[in-house]
Amino acid sequence: MSITMDTTLASLVANKRRVSALKSLGIVTVGDALTYYPFRVTEPVPLRAIREAAPGQQMAFAAVIRDMRVVPMNARRGYRLEATVDDADFARSCRVPGSTARLTFFSYRKSYVDWVSMRLRAGTSVVVSGMPSEYMGQLQFTHPEILTVAPGSAGTGAGLEGYARGAASGNGAFAGSTDPYASAQSAYPPAAAAPSGAALKYDADTVQEALTRVCRPRPVYHASSRISSEHIHETILGLLWMMGARTSSTPDGQLAGAGSADIVAPTTDTIAVQNGEEKSGTTAESGAEALSQSIPDVLPESVRKAKNLMHRAEAFLAIHDPASTARFKEAIETLRYEEAFVSQTSLLKARQHAHKSSAHPCPLNEALETARASVGEAAAEPSAQPGASERGAATNLPDLPNLRDRFIASLPFTLTAGQSQVVDDIAADLERDWPMQRLLQGEVGSGKTVVALAAMLQAVGAGYQAVLVAPTQVLAEQHYETISKMVSGLALAQPGAKETDAAADVEGAMGVSSASTVSSSKVSAEIPVTLLTGGMKLAARRKALAAAASGEPGIIVATHAAFSKTFQAPHLALVVIDEQHRFGVEQRESLNAKTDDGTTPHLLVMTATPIPRTAAMTWFGDLDISWLTELPGGRKPIRTVVVNEADAATMGRMFAHIRARVDAGERAYIVCPRIDADDEENEGGSGVSSAAGSARGRAAASGSSARTAAGGRATRAAADAIGIDDPYETFDENGETVARPPLHAVAEIADRLQKLPQFQGIRFATLTGRDKDDVKTQVMADFAGGETPILVSTTVIEVGVDVKQASCIVIFDADRYGLSQLHQLRGRVGRGGTNSWAFLISRAEPGSPAEQRLEVIHHSLDGAEIAQADLEFRGAGDVLGDAQSGGKSSLKLLRVVKDADMIADARTRAEQLLAADPELAGEVQLAGAVLDFTRGNETFLTSS
Repeated sequence: MSITMDTTLASLVANKRRVSALKSLGIVTVGDALTYYPFRVTEPVPLRAIREAAPGQQMAFAAVIRDMRVVPMNARRGYRLEATVDDADFARSCRVPGSTARLTFFSYRKSYVDWVSMRLRAGTSVVVSGMPSEYMGQLQFTHPEILTVAPGSAGTGAGLEGYARGAASGNGAFAGSTDPYASAQSAYPPAAAAPSGAALKYDADTVQEALTRVCRPRPVYHASSRISSEHIHETILGLLWMMGARTSSTPDGQLAGAGSADIVAPTTDTIAVQNGEEKSGTTAESGAEALSQSIPDVLPESVRKAKNLMHRAEAFLAIHDPASTARFKEAIETLRYEEAFVSQTSLLKARQHAHKSSAHPCPLNEALETARASVGEAAAEPSAQPGASERGAATNLPDLPNLRDRFIASLPFTLTAGQSQVVDDIAADLERDWPMQRLLQGEVGSGKTVVALAAMLQAVGAGYQAVLVAPTQVLAEQHYETISKMVSGLALAQPGAKETDAAADVEGAMGVSSASTVSSSKVSAEIPVTLLTGGMKLAARRKALAAAASGEPGIIVATHAAFSKTFQAPHLALVVIDEQHRFGVEQRESLNAKTDDGTTPHLLVMTATPIPRTAAMTWFGDLDISWLTELPGGRKPIRTVVVNEADAATMGRMFAHIRARVDAGERAYIVCPRIDADDEENEGGSGVSSAAGSARGRAAASGSSARTAAGGRATRAAADAIGIDDPYETFDENGETVARPPLHAVAEIADRLQKLPQFQGIRFATLTGRDKDDVKTQVMADFAGGETPILVSTTVIEVGVDVKQASCIVIFDADRYGLSQLHQLRGRVGRGGTNSWAFLISRAEPGSPAEQRLEVIHHSLDGAEIAQADLEFRGAGDVLGDAQSGGKSSLKLLRVVKDADMIADARTRAEQLLAADPELAGEVQLAGAVLDFTRGNETFLTSS
């Protein structure tokens, strides 16, 4: 059968348990497997004779089994298997006397002991790799790696003299010539004949092959309790063999060639389907050609040659079966550049597409436009849509006030310099006839809502509709109340009165008096603000949908309900997305279909999640980016304290402090990552993870899936119940996840705290994502009003919740959160100008990476600095939002900070390519990769 990158593993791998285990890691297709990159590669293992062994230093050697015995352990359950090996022939090649050593294995399972016993029969040739130690005066290898060598494969000649130079120099097989194994032959006698009927399988055909396999650098993958790194590696090598690879990537830069080590053909126990080619009948050259056909290159040939990069197939070989660590690093750089080139091409194509679309221009001087129309100075018909008429030539008319400026003048405070600049930039964008694409990034409390409202009023003043989409009902209701109050004093001229009002102003400027006109100009209406959420009662929802469908100018505040088919806004000119990482491209694009004239609405996306400038420029390269860095006056810095949960005295003082603040009329948040103790009944609970942290080179899996303490994945329902977006996990040296304590739950903590003496007489409330919308609204009202001054919640309060009296926040399991998420949560307090505190409760080990992360948030209030540290700790994908997207990320190697120069180079070359071939007609593979990237990284792209 023809195998491609899209072929499913289920059709190739015979072991269904392995298929299931790989699926839990996000590996479903051949492409998933090949892009499941190892997080490290081992150093070459040196070849040494037994007499040259040094305790604690890894080594490898060839030997013959002299004897073997199994000893029951009477004091403890289980068995101890001991085998004595003799390396006389191998030692002679190293010009040292031969010696013996003991190989020791322990196990409680009789089946495992029987399997090892069968492999280590007396007379069997083996290659051993392990760490020597000394026990009772004898050299011992405990649980070493063993490869058995098939009998009858020994050659003639100089024995193992090809290894002598490497062994003598201490550098093992990788000293001396480029291919130290080329002349090596096995000098060992065949193993004792197997019993009749026994079908013994050997790990290697020759000693040379076995030594090559144990000594070469080997990749180590992030594994789980269900599948080891070794089995992941075995599966990937089997897939490469089936796709045509017969030899590993060689140091001279060719896919395969003389002297290369063979990739072992997979057994039928591992691989269900093979491509019909016999290993012995396939040349290295034809195998390399077949692999290149199965794995076509994505980068244009001109770019690959200019950058001196590997072919894609060659790079996969060098990563999963490296001839040297240098070769491995070269392959990683090749695929890292490929990711940079594909991502930048995607962003540039998205920007091209946006500029080809049409949008409603929303001029600021809409009153003048209508006035000119009413006195016959404009070219358009008086009945034309406001803003749709041809822009006038008269320049001697006065600059009349517009709705946006009237709003800004009505504010009880003065905009910061940053806010004023961004407001002007957005105004210029809205006046164009192609859609605005702008990202507005600002610290918590920097005034993004005011800026967004100014933009919406510019659209409304031009006669159009504007939609503000919030990720939660609580936030949508807060936006609705805030906006309604802020625009309550502003008047929107009614359709019949606007012309008269503007005409009167023009006539007044010309010295013409008209009492009737001035009288008519007072006919105006309040700016309509409509709330639309999924939790509204049917009658209210129908009323809101009807108001939007009428096309009347106004502001609509909505949740995900704005993406439903029932929502129609025929005169929609502006869409504002709050917290852009909570929505995907497909959802945002659905709003484009809401207009009745085929135009694309202007788009303003906002985020308070700190994104480093280099990262934002990289991943939002199709957008114009604005930063709000100034905080409004009156905000006091939040004092951040890291508390070890085991420190009972400090915990007690913290609770007493919170009680004192509550008694002073303030409020406190208590944040837990889980809803209740049953959230992880099928898991082990270590938070929500995207397995695509590029700094770790792990494969991408479902961004909102919950990774368990044992390395498995939770159901989507359980993931929704866990509020951590952190992909930090603890791995041992073999890449397996390490179990950690279960996460704290809202129900558990609320029950415990209410029993403390510090909180006697205080009412608690709880808030989680499972609560119904009306319950959430009531809980927040009671909290803000002081009836329940302590709120125990999940991270649903992370975005947008604004309670001025809140002065304290306690975050349990803080060591398991991402830094950016901690910074967001911390921003929920201190919004009323009072002194405020954030307590980060941690169970991190002293000196651990988790403790180091908390030190960053402890000492800094700078969102950009925190985001930079977060980026370096866990990679780009999760900081930028793919962990919340529910989709898979195509980025696994690229580092947006460290690879900034590489990304800039890729962007320049991508611009040149698109200038010559805008549709990528000549680069079919690249075009496909760009499409896959756009679909898989929807949170990075805010236009299609």
